[in-house]
Amino acid sequence: TNVIGRRLLSRAESWLTMIPVFRTIYAPVKQLVVAFSPDNQYGFKRVVMVEDPNRGWVMGFLTKEFTVARGVGVSETMIAVYVPTNHLYLGDVRMYPRSRALFPEISVEEGIRIFLTGGMSLPGRIEGKS
Repeated sequence: TNVIGRRLLSRAESWLTMIPVFRTIYAPVKQLVVAFSPDNQYGFKRVVMVEDPNRGWVMGFLTKEFTVARGVGVSETMIAVYVPTNHLYLGDVRMYPRSRALFPEISVEEGIRIFLTGGMSLPGRIEGKS
């Protein structure tokens, strides 16, 4: 909130990123923190569940909705879903047709808690919309 404070932090960050070992660790951690920030327009949008033909039901985070043009006049709405595989910071980005998606009434924060607890904090009943 303070202009001088922001400038000092920015300058300190730029000096610290000149250190090779610090830069290697700091950059990915900062990206992870930014991704989980609710104020970030590029972060996780919402929790999504998709029925994957190979894996069954998959829970992840909606990161992007986009359209794929499949020729003249033929397009399909798709979603990019980040599916964590190891402690939330490693995972896969999978593309699914939006029609396969179910959007449960679970906040991003609750979704993160579900992954961090290995599914133990999953509610007993999930309400969702297509």
